[in-house]
Amino acid sequence: MTLIREEDLVESIADAFQYISYFHPPDFVTSLSSAWEREESQSAKDAMAQILVNSRMAAMGRRPICQDTGSANVYLEVGYDVKFDFSRSLQEVVDEGVRRGYQFDKNPLRASIVLDPIGSRKNSGDNTPALLTVDLVPGNTVSVYVSAKGGGSENKAKFAVLNPSDSVADWVVDTVEKLGAGWCPPGILGIGVGGSSDRAMAMAKKALNDPLDMQALLKNGPQNKSEELRIEIYERVNALGIGAQGLGGVTTVLDVKIKSFPTHAASLPVGLIPNCAATRHLHFTLDGTGVPNFETPDLAAWPEILLDEANKNARRVDVDNLNEETLASLKIGETLLLNGTIYTGRDAAHKRIVNFLDEGKALPVNLENQTIYYVGPVDAVGDEIIGPAGPTTSTRMDKFTDRVLGDTGLKLMIGKAERGPEAIEAIKKHKAVYAIAVGGAAYLVS
Repeated sequence: MTLIREEDLVESIADAFQYISYFHPPDFVTSLSSAWEREESQSAKDAMAQILVNSRMAAMGRRPICQDTGSANVYLEVGYDVKFDFSRSLQEVVDEGVRRGYQFDKNPLRASIVLDPIGSRKNSGDNTPALLTVDLVPGNTVSVYVSAKGGGSENKAKFAVLNPSDSVADWVVDTVEKLGAGWCPPGILGIGVGGSSDRAMAMAKKALNDPLDMQALLKNGPQNKSEELRIEIYERVNALGIGAQGLGGVTTVLDVKIKSFPTHAASLPVGLIPNCAATRHLHFTLDGTGVPNFETPDLAAWPEILLDEANKNARRVDVDNLNEETLASLKIGETLLLNGTIYTGRDAAHKRIVNFLDEGKALPVNLENQTIYYVGPVDAVGDEIIGPAGPTTSTRMDKFTDRVLGDTGLKLMIGKAERGPEAIEAIKKHKAVYAIAVGGAAYLVS
C-alpha cells in the first residue's frame, strides 16, 4: 500500500502548473521548429518564428508563454493500492494545488475561471475549480496529467453524431475549414470517436496530452486504421492552406491525435477539440516518495532565430499620431512595428464602453484617433511595464465594433485572427484599421 501525502499532491500540482506556464513540451518545440523550417509562406514563417522566440524567452524568464494561462485540467489515475493521508475530497485538494500554482508571487498566472456562468460570472480569483477527472486503475501509484487550456482554442470545440456510414475525415476537414484562425494555429487536433456524446468529447480533450509523433508516423507509415485516419486528416487539413495564425502556408496542424471507444451500432459520435500554439501539459507520477522533480529543458532544443531579419521590411507607425493619411496608406499583409500609447480591453471592456455610451457617461479615456489592443495581460512582476500580453480572439468584439468606432473615434484595433462580416463593414464605414498580432507570443510582446 502506497501512502500519498496531501502536501505532496498539492505541491506537485502547483509546481506543474507553474512549469507548463513557461515551458512548452519538448516534442512541441521539435514539431514547431520542423514546421518553421518547412514553411513556404513568409508571413506564416514569421509568425512561427515569433512563437518559437517567445517560447525560448518564456523558458529563460520563467514567465507565461501566453497571457491566457488557461483553465486547469487535471486527470488522476489512482492505483487500487494507494491510500491518501487526508480526509478532504480530491477536488478540494487538487483545487488547493491549482490555487497555489496560479497565485505564486514570482510568476502569478491569470485567473480566468468565472463562477455562476449563467448568472453573475464573477471571477473566482484563483483559477479554481479545476476540471478534475479521476479513474481507478490497477497499481500502487497516482499518475497525474495536468494541462492548461486557453479559451481561444476551447471555444472552437465541436461535436457531431454522424451516421455510421459517414466519413470522420470529411467531417473533421469540413469543420476545421470553418473554424477560422481564432484557435491560434499551428496546433494539434484532438479527436474522440465512439462511446457517447460525453465520452467522445472527453477522449478528444485527453488525446491532446499524447506525445507528438506525426513526422515519425509519416516516415514509418501507418500500422492500423487509426493511424491511417490521423495521416489523412493531417494532410487534408494542411492542404486547406489556413496556415499559422491564418496567414496561409503549408502547416495548420502539427499533429492529429485520435482516441476511440466502442459505441452503439446506430451511432458514430465524434468530438473535435483543437489545441493552440500555447500547448501546455505535463505528466508525472506520485509513488509516495515525495514531490517529483521536473527537469528543465535544454535551451539548445530551440532553433536560433533572429527576429531582426524578419522585421527588416516592417513599417514603423507612431500610434500617438494617427491620421487619415497614415491609415489610408497601410497595405493588406504589411508588417507593422507600433510605437506609442496603446489601450487594452477585451469584450467585457467593450460592453462597458457601450453601456457608458448608452447612459451618456464620459469614458475614462478619450479614444479618438487611438489604438486598442484586444488583450487581458498577466499581472506584471519586477520591473515589467506590463505582463505577458498576447492577443485574444477578435470576433468576440465584433458586435461592439460599429458602435465603438462610430461614437468614440477609435481608429486602430489589434487582435487575433479574422473579423466577421459585421465588423468588416463597420471598419470600412468608419475608415478604421484592423491589425493582427501573433497569438502564443505573449512574453515577446511584453
